[in-house]
Parts: sequence; structure tokens; C-alpha cells
Amino acid sequence: MKFTFTHIVISVIVTITILGLLRYRPWNNNNAVNFRDVIHEGSNNKAIRELTVGFLPVTCHLTCPVTDYASKTTVTSTNFNSRVFSDFPTVVSALEAKQIQATFMIVPLAMKLREQGVPVKICYLGHRDGSEIVVGKNSTCRSLQDLKGKKVAIPSLYSNQNFVFHKLMEDYGMKPGDISFIVLPPPDMPTSLASGAIDAYFVGEPFCAKAELDGIGRILYYARDIWPNFISCALVVHEDLIRDHPEIVRDLVRGIAQSGAWAETHRAEAAKLASPYFRQDEKVLNYVLTADPHRVSYVQLTPTDDDLQQIQDMGLKMGLLKKRIPMRDLIDRDFVPQSITPALIDAASIPEPK
Repeated sequence: MKFTFTHIVISVIVTITILGLLRYRPWNNNNAVNFRDVIHEGSNNKAIRELTVGFLPVTCHLTCPVTDYASKTTVTSTNFNSRVFSDFPTVVSALEAKQIQATFMIVPLAMKLREQGVPVKICYLGHRDGSEIVVGKNSTCRSLQDLKGKKVAIPSLYSNQNFVFHKLMEDYGMKPGDISFIVLPPPDMPTSLASGAIDAYFVGEPFCAKAELDGIGRILYYARDIWPNFISCALVVHEDLIRDHPEIVRDLVRGIAQSGAWAETHRAEAAKLASPYFRQDEKVLNYVLTADPHRVSYVQLTPTDDDLQQIQDMGLKMGLLKKRIPMRDLIDRDFVPQSITPALIDAASIPEPK
């Protein structure tokens, strides 16, 4: 049979199309994500299923990149992939569309989604503390009252940073309108501060440390001084996944819990491992994790009713949350291991950041 040039071109197009379908598997809803942002694909060659977990490049999501360990030690033959986001509205959209069924998310936003009927539950916490209020290095602001009339960036209206900031304002006798709040993606905050577009910001690390190391900002308040054991984010899981594949959720939470226990005592190594995921200079993460061990903590991460009730009460008082949700409908602790041991991560196997 004689092939014409047209036949050859058609054959090439068909071949490329088939290869593309095999690579991206559009029929698999769990993979309906932007693959440019899937920066880690599970490392278990024997895996028969996969789960993409969302995160932002903030240290309260640091145990998501470390799910590399969960993939290597999976007991459910699951590859846990990490997808990076730059802002929380995009995370919400992906979760509502079930492009992802598990993600790290600010706790009040998870409460708001539950209030709106999105079937999600909080299964674990990201970390404790690890957020700061940052002002310009040469700013004359020395206390919260000095921020009156200024612009302050927060990661979301439905963030604990926003809730706690307003609680601090109340403690100082300030009115809600005394400070102008704007919502910015965390990665944009240091550059906005440097350009003078904002006067301060309150966000999770490493974007506070980055301002310090770049010589553009300084810490005005540590979250731990405002609210000891401050909580920013949690692992949020869609109830469909909990119902249909509880064993995968248990496998994921185990990996994250053990990774957190490892990161607590292997801080420099955790910074090295997470650096390529965060697209951050390793020295910034290393500074956050090692300069002051009290700056961020990866222990006591099982969510308690008291912890989350305080957050819900603040949200209701501010009018951002409208309905009181019972903690049993919001939290699922069944997947947290009874005994959390540090992950057996070989530091020598961690690749050098490029």
C-alpha cells in the first residue's frame, strides 16, 4: 500500500493525540487539573491509583510536599501528587469542581464552604504559629495603633489572620474601619510592601521571613504572641472521598502526620526538601525553620473542638460566618494515627534544589 504525504501527516497527528491522552488521562476527573502546577508526582511505581493534594507555598502546607514519603510508604498503592496554587479562591474552585478532593486550606474558609453546603471535613492541621504581621523595614509603626489609616494585606477575608487581626484591634480599642484591609495572594505580599502599595501584611511563612531577608520588612507581631498555638490552615477532605475511599484518606493523613513529626526535628532537611515545591530559595525556608524553633511548630496537629470553636466564634461575631456548625459535622479525627512516629526519610536521598 502506497502512503501519500497526507497519510503520513495524519498518522503523526493521531499518534501524538493518543500519546497526549495516555499522558494526561482526561477521563480521570481527579486529574482534571493544570498539570503545569502538579510539581510532584508520586514515586511508587507499583501504585494503581493517585490522589492530587492542593497546597499553597506557605509553611502551614509544608507537609503536603512531604507526601512524597506517603507515596513511597503507601499501604493503599496510591501515589499522592502535590499541586501548587497561588491563592485560595482557585483552591476553592478546584475543590468545588472536584478537580481535587483533598487540599490544605485556611480553616475559616473551610467552615464557610461547609456552611454553604460543600461537603468537606477537616482531618488534620497544617502547623501551629508560623504567621506574622510585617511592616516596612523603615516604617515608623511600633504598635497596632500606628497602623490606623494604613493598608494591610491578608490572604483572605476567611482567614484566621483576618479574624485575629480584628480581635487585636478590638483589644486596642480600635474600630473595624480604622484599617483598610485588602486581599492579596501570599506570594505577592513582599513585593507589594516593597513598592509601597501596602503598609503591612499578616500571612503565613515564608513570606514574612522573605521580607526580612530581602531587607524590606520587619516583624511587628508574631502570631504566637497574639494567640498562642495559632492555627492557620488544615487538611480539608471532600466527604465523597471519605465515603468512597476511607483507606486512601487514612493513608494520606498518616503520611502527613508522620512527615510533620519528621519536619519538627529535621528542620534544615525539611527546608531543603520543600524548597523546589515552594519555588523559594532554600535559605528562606531554612531561616523560618531553624533561626527560631518557636516560630513554627509541627506537633499537636490533631484538630480539637476547642481550637476550632474559638475560630468559629470569631467568624460569627464578625458576621463572616452566618451559621453555627456542630464540630462533629466539621471535624473527622478518625484518620489520625493513634501513635504518630517521625517519617523515616533519608536525608541523604533529598535532591539538591536546582
